Amino acid sequence: MSDPQDPAERRRGALSERLLRGGAEPDPRFTLANERTFLAWIRTSLAFLAGGIAVEAFTGDIFDVAVRTFLAVVLLLLGMLLSAGAAVRWLNVERSMRHSAPLPLPLIAPLVAVGGAIASGVLVVVVLTQ
Repeated sequence: MSDPQDPAERRRGALSERLLRGGAEPDPRFTLANERTFLAWIRTSLAFLAGGIAVEAFTGDIFDVAVRTFLAVVLLLLGMLLSAGAAVRWLNVERSMRHSAPLPLPLIAPLVAVGGAIASGVLVVVVLTQ
């Protein structure tokens, strides 16, 4: 008779098996660290989303309509891409740990850098021209 408490007898669901593609269970500390990193990227994403909303809602008397809309859209798109990228990165890192493979390059870090540079550049131009 099988014991459901035995780790060898516990199985993941079909979705987990399909997404994680097998491999060995990593040390729980590494999985939890991966999750904390995911949550940090999500917090950053929420900050960009809040920033985009704030630019659109509260800077009507500071920026031209076109500049305000551009900045808001850049920040909102950056927040959306970052949240999606965080989920993909979490999954890829989890797979790598399960298969003892090298960790993937963090492609969302350059995304944040480029997006932040664009938004900052627009702000610098606006401040210098006023």
